[in-house]
Amino acid sequence: MEFTKGHGTGNDFVILPDPDGTLDLTPGLVAALCDRRRGLGGDGVLRVVRAAKHPEGAGLAGEAEWFMDYWNSDGSFAEMCGNGARVFVRYLVATGLATPTGGALPVATRAGVVRARVEGESVAVEMRRPRLYDTATATLGGLTLPGTAVDVGNPHLVCALPAGLELASLDLTRAPDVDPAAFPSGVNVEFTAPGGPVEGAAAHALMRVYERGSAETLSCGTGACAVGAVALRDAGLDTGTVAVDVPGGRLTVTVTTDTCWLSGPAVLLATGDLDATALPST
Repeated sequence: MEFTKGHGTGNDFVILPDPDGTLDLTPGLVAALCDRRRGLGGDGVLRVVRAAKHPEGAGLAGEAEWFMDYWNSDGSFAEMCGNGARVFVRYLVATGLATPTGGALPVATRAGVVRARVEGESVAVEMRRPRLYDTATATLGGLTLPGTAVDVGNPHLVCALPAGLELASLDLTRAPDVDPAAFPSGVNVEFTAPGGPVEGAAAHALMRVYERGSAETLSCGTGACAVGAVALRDAGLDTGTVAVDVPGGRLTVTVTTDTCWLSGPAVLLATGDLDATALPST
């Protein structure tokens, strides 16, 4: 099995080329691949398949040649992954599978078609504008925090820490408790604190995240978009640019009237051949 390993601000993925959709990818195989001790290790798997060859992408084949078949590290699906989309595009361009036309490259996802731009070491993807739609709480240990529910094609809950509580003090070794009635399909929970001024940005936020299906990750692209939208709202703005610092680096979120651009580094680390029979049994 051929693979590539890549990451976007520490959010790491196993990339599997499968242009014609012939790979028998199962939840057990995904979990085994993402095992950090007995597999390749990763926050998720990106299967590179032509949209026309995937049942969930076929309806979008007229808009995008390639479908990002994204799986969380526990073998579950996710509707969208912002950093995954950026790494996916880096792979398509680096391997010659796709060339941006007019500066943009469309990619089909379970959340619809996103457009991407390759800008040197950075890749930017244009996604739907985050929709702030409700309030809810997350409980971590004995701490219960109010938060804003945000739809970025997948669900998020953005919780600001009270003054005096450091992000580093949070124990994210277990999932925060949330109301299952509010989030029947689970939710990604972002914890935020304000950062200092950043040139060219209307706001600056620091973030840690617990991703459904992957536990704490060093970065979450759609989570950064959700955090950026909340930061702009709290600043009394409807649009603008927000610098979002995650443990794996910095992402730049630009919310426009209709869309949201997520920009940051996207890196391919290694390619190779995997002996799938050596993976832990699934």
